[in-house]
Amino acid sequence: MILIQAAPALAEQVYEAILDEICGGRLTPGTHLKQEELATRLGVSRQPVQQAMALLKADGLVEEVGKRGLRVSHLDIDLMHHHYEVRALLDGLAARRCARRLAKDEAARKTFEQQARTILADGNRAVTESDVPEMIRQDEALHRLFYEACGNPLLPATAEPHWRFLRRVMGDVLRKAEPPRDIWLQHEAIVDTTLKGKSKRAEKLMRKHANRAADLLATNTDDGTNRS
Repeated sequence: MILIQAAPALAEQVYEAILDEICGGRLTPGTHLKQEELATRLGVSRQPVQQAMALLKADGLVEEVGKRGLRVSHLDIDLMHHHYEVRALLDGLAARRCARRLAKDEAARKTFEQQARTILADGNRAVTESDVPEMIRQDEALHRLFYEACGNPLLPATAEPHWRFLRRVMGDVLRKAEPPRDIWLQHEAIVDTTLKGKSKRAEKLMRKHANRAADLLATNTDDGTNRS
């Protein structure tokens, strides 16, 4: 039997470093990625860079360009809408279930509120510092909190594939489509509504939040669909 080994932690660190540069706009769509240069710049060997590239390719963040190697993928607007459409449903479900659960469980409510307020504070701090990668990390942390607190253990794993694609998209939203401060005001409204136990309202706000991001990016992007 062949033992399957997890990806080395170093490759995951390289993945996150390159992802941060894509999300932050340092590596723009169409940029050719030379593994030797990346390895030198990040202070690692080529092997973890190759492993990171395989992960980035699987997530649709980089693509092959014939014999020229790899480049940062252009944004596929249709695919982006598909991911956001599914995420809006999952997030809405999580918000509705959270509001109902927290209304019945005071201990869970207090824990959720403490964690949510911490994430909101960290997210707003990232906005003040114009730290796009950190905004994305805190944004994902808040939504993951809803998944984990809603009482449906299938939601976190179900949502993960969409988040892997949308991390890059969120960078485009923050830089092109919607002021970051507005996004975090929406987050605060969703949290407050959930804590009040207003399940239908929480679901509506959460779905609107996801759909708005997709619509604004599609309107404001000049990147378009995948190109050859």
